[in-house]
Amino acid sequence: MRKRLRILIRGKVQGVSFRYYAKDAADALGLDGFVRNLADGSVEIVAEGEEKELAKLLKWSYDGSKAAEVHQVEKEWLKPGSDLAGFSIIM
Repeated sequence: MRKRLRILIRGKVQGVSFRYYAKDAADALGLDGFVRNLADGSVEIVAEGEEKELAKLLKWSYDGSKAAEVHQVEKEWLKPGSDLAGFSIIM
């Protein structure tokens, strides 16, 4: 069953290739969605796919890229839609 998950990651997560590693992880899991930097210094991931794969992405987000220092991860389960295809980095 398809689900959608919004993950908000806080800490030293911008300027450390976090978005590129997130895209690689999401692509490997076959997820649709996007990742983007937010103005407050956090990173937002919105992903859609099977719950099992989304759980793996959530677990990954606690570490992120090698240079990242994740201090906080928030998650929000959302209703799936039909507006996401593939996984992209929003600049």
